[in-house]
Amino acid sequence: MQEIATARTGISDALKSPRHVAVIMDGNGRWATERSLPRTEGHRHGVEAVRRLVRAAIECGTEYLTVFTFSSENWRRPRAEVNYLFALLRRFIRQDVAELHAAGVRITVIGERCGLDPDIVQMIEECETLTAGNSTLNLVVAFNYGGRMEIVQTARVLAGKVARGELSPDQIDETAFAANLYAPGVPEPDMLIRTSGEQRISNYLLWQMAYTELVFIEEHWPDFDKSIFLRAIAEYARRQRRFGGVPAAAAAV
Repeated sequence: MQEIATARTGISDALKSPRHVAVIMDGNGRWATERSLPRTEGHRHGVEAVRRLVRAAIECGTEYLTVFTFSSENWRRPRAEVNYLFALLRRFIRQDVAELHAAGVRITVIGERCGLDPDIVQMIEECETLTAGNSTLNLVVAFNYGGRMEIVQTARVLAGKVARGELSPDQIDETAFAANLYAPGVPEPDMLIRTSGEQRISNYLLWQMAYTELVFIEEHWPDFDKSIFLRAIAEYARRQRRFGGVPAAAAAV
């Protein structure tokens, strides 16, 4: 990752970035197919788009950025493609983490680590430890992640606490549940961006996105850049978040 900007520049108050942006990076394969390229080329160019996203998030003052890199369902893809995705992850960690660290990015990886190759687990733990004290941007990487799986795992943790007498069933509420998710200190996403025109959330952050604003972008992920990020922020700025209530003006009537 080259020249990650650490200064937050060039964005008006009207287009201030949401505190937490979640992204589904869709369309690598379609981007490649449209250019008569192998799917792996789409994934390779997709990594470049991740770099552009991180730079844009820092420049726009985003505090939390969560990216969906590999879902628990992606294991169903051809083995060669899965192997390539894992190779990209290894390369990204080796080449980019030092610069992310220098830019003040804190990295947290959520998802199941059981069943992953030991070297990948070690690399994940090392980059989390290295960047733990950073605060410019909190980058949450959803890897081998599924929203339903996270909810099931959280239920198991709470059930275990009840079985051990550490918690009573009456103490289990939304706050207790959220405190036992993969990343309990991360606020719920304000905005979700999904590229490539698909309009679904694909088992992503199911608990956390109860009131997230969904912004769907037509461009495929490898074409993502700061201008698209700003366009999504502008769309978010036009929304009125109600969280199940009514607008202030209507409430006053």
